[in-house]
Amino acid sequence: MKKIGDELVIATHNDGKLREIRELLEPFGIECVGAAEAGLPDPEETGVTFVDNAELKARQAADLSGLPALADDSGLAVDALNGDPGIRSARWAEDSEGNRDFGRAMEKVWTAVEAEGPDAGHDAHFVCALSLAWPDGRVETFEGKVFGTLTWPPRGDKGFGYDPMFVPTDHDVTFGEMEPAKKHAMSHRADAFAKLVAWLEA
Repeated sequence: MKKIGDELVIATHNDGKLREIRELLEPFGIECVGAAEAGLPDPEETGVTFVDNAELKARQAADLSGLPALADDSGLAVDALNGDPGIRSARWAEDSEGNRDFGRAMEKVWTAVEAEGPDAGHDAHFVCALSLAWPDGRVETFEGKVFGTLTWPPRGDKGFGYDPMFVPTDHDVTFGEMEPAKKHAMSHRADAFAKLVAWLEA
């Protein structure tokens, strides 16, 4: 099995995302350090795809920390909105001062979908690009997806972000209502992570 290292920087300032990645990595005995703990800045996400932004964040964290770094760029893509909010999923939650409120973001998404009319449909999927970078410049990236539909009003407080309005295919509860272990087994992040693990074990 390929070895990442004993310590890994998780290049995110999002507490929910950090917690989820730590839980996914727990079986591997790798010590995870969050970007805030490592004193790393939040880079400007200038990429045009999830992969672009994940690699940008992972490379910067590895460069600045001198440690391997894992970065995730993820978001909600709504069919009726031509893939929006997509890579701007977090920005849809921001107010003019940069404060994030995902309750407002979910309402914004739902309002936009409703404005498309009764035939627009509620199909959506989450995307996750997971990039692993080393200080020497190497980078490996894996992309995962999970498909489902949007629901309103939002339900559940177990997830984060857009989880309370997303019902995965073949389920009747939202990611916000689902127990974390069950979500971890099927989420877009779990799908990308499974591809990362398969690469490590190859």
